[in-house]
Amino acid sequence: MTDFNAGLPQMLIGAALGLGLAAAVGFRLFVPFLLVSIAARSGQVHLAGGFEWLGSDVALVMFGIAAVLEIAAYFIPFFDHLLDTVSGPAAVAAGTVLMASTLIDMEPWLRWAVAIVAGGGTAGLLHGATSALRLGSTATTGGAGNPVFAMFETGASTAMTVLALLLPMIAFALVLYLILRTVRMAGGLFRGIMRRPGRGD
Repeated sequence: MTDFNAGLPQMLIGAALGLGLAAAVGFRLFVPFLLVSIAARSGQVHLAGGFEWLGSDVALVMFGIAAVLEIAAYFIPFFDHLLDTVSGPAAVAAGTVLMASTLIDMEPWLRWAVAIVAGGGTAGLLHGATSALRLGSTATTGGAGNPVFAMFETGASTAMTVLALLLPMIAFALVLYLILRTVRMAGGLFRGIMRRPGRGD
């Protein structure tokens, strides 16, 4: 019991870090992986056993290339919607992996259960929200405003990743706020649809 209590603060910090990284994946898929790879190589972050590959030379190069290509592709109007469709399930998987990598000293079954529900769920929720906002941008600007939105997403992903690495508990609070806002907006949209003429009583 003493060992568990002693390790509890570190587990909470790891969970907060993982949730912040999962949220960052909801905005951009490869930017968080690139920054985590850099942080792991420099000793800024310690990864759970089995995830040392995130800090390898090969991973660093691959994530760097992938991040550049992803950022550039999202600046192409209408092609960005195709990327959203493909990257939706990938964001859930990536959020799960990044969160699992931060849950040190945790039983594997519990690590993956928490990572799937919290990490994958957060990444998927925020990715879905940004995809919906992109559709709104396309509808109102004919796609002309999408590059600006793409720049915002890249900046948000970078900022969230850096915040999670440096101040994980603050990142955790911010993620909770974003989740609540997203759920509230989704609830308001659903109620608005149900109130349309021809629906309900």
